[in-house]
Amino acid sequence: MAPFPTLSRWTTTALSAALLLAGCASTHGLAPSGQLLEPDQLGTARSFAGASNAVFPKQDWWTALGDPQLDRLIDEALAGTPTLELADARVRQATAQAGLADAARKPMLSGTAQYSGAEIPKSIGGPLSGGYLGFTLVGIDFKWGLDLWGANRERWQAAIGQVRAAEIDAQQARLLLSSNIARAYTGLAQAYAAQDVASAEKQRSIHLLDLGRQRVKAGLDNQLQLRQAESSVASAEQQVQAAQQQIDAARNALAALLGKGPDRGLDVSRPALLQAPAPEVPSVLPSELLGHRPDVVAARWRVEAASHGIKASKADFYPTVNLSLLAGLAGAHLSDLFGGNNLLAFGGPALSLPIFDGGRLRSRLAGSDADYDLAVANYNQSLVGALQEVADALQAARALDAQIAAATQARDAAQAATDLASQRYHGGLGTQLDVLAAQRPLLQLDQQLAMLRAQRVAASIDLDRALGGGRDLTSPSNDIAKAPAP
Repeated sequence: MAPFPTLSRWTTTALSAALLLAGCASTHGLAPSGQLLEPDQLGTARSFAGASNAVFPKQDWWTALGDPQLDRLIDEALAGTPTLELADARVRQATAQAGLADAARKPMLSGTAQYSGAEIPKSIGGPLSGGYLGFTLVGIDFKWGLDLWGANRERWQAAIGQVRAAEIDAQQARLLLSSNIARAYTGLAQAYAAQDVASAEKQRSIHLLDLGRQRVKAGLDNQLQLRQAESSVASAEQQVQAAQQQIDAARNALAALLGKGPDRGLDVSRPALLQAPAPEVPSVLPSELLGHRPDVVAARWRVEAASHGIKASKADFYPTVNLSLLAGLAGAHLSDLFGGNNLLAFGGPALSLPIFDGGRLRSRLAGSDADYDLAVANYNQSLVGALQEVADALQAARALDAQIAAATQARDAAQAATDLASQRYHGGLGTQLDVLAAQRPLLQLDQQLAMLRAQRVAASIDLDRALGGGRDLTSPSNDIAKAPAP
């Protein structure tokens, strides 16, 4: 068998003509319009005034809240929940798609073995009419699409970008899960504090009711004061039950976040007094935020993937060259298959080029341009939203610190008034009614302080989440922070 000839002059001429004819399907006038925002273009100097040399949060940032039970709950959740399993499955799905895109760039070799037969009609005439003709083939089939313009390579790079984005999305899922657990746990702590205040108010109202009954019996008060005292007891009982409902709801929420049934929430005991760290942001914001916020990094990877999609769509405008070869043994009978004259070989290069395709290629490129613009817009929005979350959490923490200081001062004054009323009562200068009346604003301030402290802890959680939750996403294999704009 003679060897396959190399590309002849007519083949070279055909390739040159193909390049010229490819201009019939033109990319003229098609280009994306999205422009990536640079973090430093977004002004933050005044909003983040007072930014210190603070570092980004630790990866186990929740330990700063000072409750070992919360640490155990988050560790349990991060060990595996349906939410994380969903995110991890998406990573595997994206990885499989990248594997398919990578396989499209490589040669394919397969084995083939087949037997075909045909019964020849007598009406045809000739020496084979009325007979049976069999054919046996055993061989190998080789196919390879030469990626001359890089279309398959760009599709593979785009798929790799989607894998990176899915991996970062999995990190984002872990950040959201841990912060949601911390927030639900904070709500549980607030509900317990509200129940304490409501129980104290109930005891105060019961004491006031007993005193009212004594005064009515002694003829010092009428039924109006007695009915008001009864109403206060009922109202306080309603507040106790409302706080219990909040406790139950917070436990159910924690159980769901852990991926367990509601009985798991019943095992969660009362939280310890949570500590809210001082609100600080690193002075390197906003430029370094891209390396720590999972949603921003994932959005940036999708921009990178979309840019490769544009290149792949452009490469489709050029001719494609495919190599194919079928080599093996063929014979009329299986016993003759391995004879010396049964060698079969067929193959060579195949050239195809777009000339008139009804606008299919231009529409595909326009779609790739739109995908890029969407990815850029999503990245820009993610970056702007990230800075807003940092500013909101920082400003909320600072404002709540001021409110807590004022409420604490008011509570100290109310406590002093209660102590004075108690001293006057024991000295015979006042009544129990004076003491009970002085206790009411004190309990109201206790309730207000409990709410403000819970909000302050929640603001600290929000700030840690807004700063990326201690996740460093700038490893050498995954560093998109310093990638040039496509």
